[in-house]
Amino acid sequence: MTENLSLQEVERRIQIVEENLRELQEQAAAYSGAADEERAAQRIADQQEKLDKLMAQRAELMGKDG
Repeated sequence: MTENLSLQEVERRIQIVEENLRELQEQAAAYSGAADEERAAQRIADQQEKLDKLMAQRAELMGKDG
């Protein structure tokens, strides 16, 4: 992520992605069938990647601010 976001905006996005992950995990538990499970796993992996990037961005911002 190369956007110049404030710490507050990064925190907000982290909350959104964490909620998305919770919802996807709940949905994945209800899915049956290989195609559905694979699609759910990919969506979870995508959200986890976003979360990892946001967490790194937050750590960088906190280092600059702190």
